[in-house]
Amino acid sequence: FKMLKSKLYELELEKQRDSKNSGDKSEIGWGHQIRSYVLQPYQQIKDSRSNIGYSNVDAILDGDITKMMEDVLIATNTN
Repeated sequence: FKMLKSKLYELELEKQRDSKNSGDKSEIGWGHQIRSYVLQPYQQIKDSRSNIGYSNVDAILDGDITKMMEDVLIATNTN
């Protein structure tokens, strides 16, 4: 009985992992844009998750995304 119960438990865990992984993949694709970059005629990067625009485009493109990441975390945790 314990072996059967253990096997059922393992199958349920595997099913939950598969459904979680497939859910993550369904969010990836065209039309699921998280950021827009405008470089002409003005410079701005807007993150749709936090709905905040950033004018320090050069710094962000150079990899300084700490402020943007903090804003996204704050926005997702308050919703």
